Amino acid sequence: MMQELGLERFSNDVVRLDLTPPQTSSTSLSIDEEESTEAKIRRLISEHPVIIFSRSSCCMCHVMKRLLATIGVIPTVIELDDHEVSSLPTALEEEYSGEVSAVVPPPALFIGRECVGGLESLVALHLSGQLVPKLVQVGALWV
Repeated sequence: MMQELGLERFSNDVVRLDLTPPQTSSTSLSIDEEESTEAKIRRLISEHPVIIFSRSSCCMCHVMKRLLATIGVIPTVIELDDHEVSSLPTALEEEYSGEVSAVVPPPALFIGRECVGGLESLVALHLSGQLVPKLVQVGALWV
């Protein structure tokens, strides 16, 4: 079932979503085969309160997941291929009206549809005491 949806399970509870359209035609309710990579990224951002876009075996993504897990949040993690990573800034610029001025290299964290940035931004948010209230606000954490 997971393979039919383009999903692949890896260790550490990472699920890889293949954003490229499948070669065979099958019907899927959650993944539109005609949807562009940029549109899929925007849709995923809107569907998940906490989502990380990463490259496979990204150590910074692992640290982000561990920090969020210690707080009590399990983020959705989408591992992107190189050609999909190049689509990430385009999707971000369109969705967030130029808020992201440069290429956002993975890992890129979104909380409540807002681009937080990478690991440094997440740690800064946590150290400033703003992370937990933000997670509560988007419904990713209950206190």
